[in-house]
Amino acid sequence: MRTYRELFRTPQFKPLFAAGAAHVAGSTTSGLALGSLVYATTESPLLAALSMFGPSLAQAVGATVLMSAADRLPPRAAMTGMALAFGTATALLAVPGLPLPAVFAIILVKGMIAAVGGGVRYGLLNEVLPKDGYLLGRSVLNMSAGLMQIGGYALGGLLVATLSARGTLLVAAALYLAGAAVARFGLARRPPRAAGRPSVAETWRTNAVLWSSGPRRRTYLALWVPNGLVVGCESLFVPYDPGHAGLLFAFAALGMLVGDVVMGRFVPHARRRRLGTPLQLLLAAPYLFFAVHPALPLAFALVLLASVGFAASLLYQERLMALTPDGITGQALGLHSSGMITMQGVAATLAGSLAQWTSPGTAMTVMAAASAAVTLALAAAERRDAARTDGRPAGGRSAGRPGVSPS
Repeated sequence: MRTYRELFRTPQFKPLFAAGAAHVAGSTTSGLALGSLVYATTESPLLAALSMFGPSLAQAVGATVLMSAADRLPPRAAMTGMALAFGTATALLAVPGLPLPAVFAIILVKGMIAAVGGGVRYGLLNEVLPKDGYLLGRSVLNMSAGLMQIGGYALGGLLVATLSARGTLLVAAALYLAGAAVARFGLARRPPRAAGRPSVAETWRTNAVLWSSGPRRRTYLALWVPNGLVVGCESLFVPYDPGHAGLLFAFAALGMLVGDVVMGRFVPHARRRRLGTPLQLLLAAPYLFFAVHPALPLAFALVLLASVGFAASLLYQERLMALTPDGITGQALGLHSSGMITMQGVAATLAGSLAQWTSPGTAMTVMAAASAAVTLALAAAERRDAARTDGRPAGGRSAGRPGVSPS
């Protein structure tokens, strides 16, 4: 599958695409509104970062106790129920006078629900598309997320300025409810991908299987750590420049969109194999300049350039699917998604803490340097493994898909 026309002609892709777009629009709009509300109330970079990315930390809990549900719930019912839960929780966050502990308790619940959501959504994507269509389909979902983030952050900034942060949260709740309607009435009913009931024991068992392979472990780390550290940089946009944070987020989303279009549609498979490490270094390098607080136009350009590097995640997801048996793809993708977002929450916490002691710009530079160092360390480990195996695959799946090098 090589064209967007083929992709959108695939049955069930359109409603899956629309439901995902509504979810991202709700998430970006509510995140900016909540971050602005908490920062205005507390003047704390750490609490503002946690309010926007705190649900990420809760995904660690969901990944360890709930993730088996990704393959053991009917996808349509699961996506509808989760969208309704997100809409309800976001509406509760708009209640005037809500104590800060209650705000973070709701954020915790949203994060635990989201842990399963990524596995359900991307497992369904892997199910409705042919085997050679996953990277193109995933890139289109990323592109949609980029567009929704551009619009969501720009609209969110406008709504916060004109309607208030609480009013913006109600708009975000309505977007989640629209996504629930699309999932319920647009997706076909499908049985779960795996038999049995979701359980903590099954979640742990399958996670242990996924983590038992060295190549899969390195792929997960490449998906989680370098990107997460750079998201820590992004979590400081509000304290870095409160008046232009929405535009900084919008330029970041635009860069991600550009990277996904180029990588998903125009870069041939043979060239993709060598681009993982360079793209992740590109992701970190521009943020090294933020310690000197560049002028706003240059800051926009640096953020846009850096975010092109997020396209590396497409390459590592493609490799993960090549290394994973079909029966547990939902949980494998859910573990990727929840681990990635958990790392984003950890990085946001770390970045906010650094900013408390130094400055937002200095903290962004430190996080970027750490991201580049991790990327280089993972690339060196991969080269050592390739040398030990003399170029032969170190692990993989028995069914149908060729292995893909991580870089």
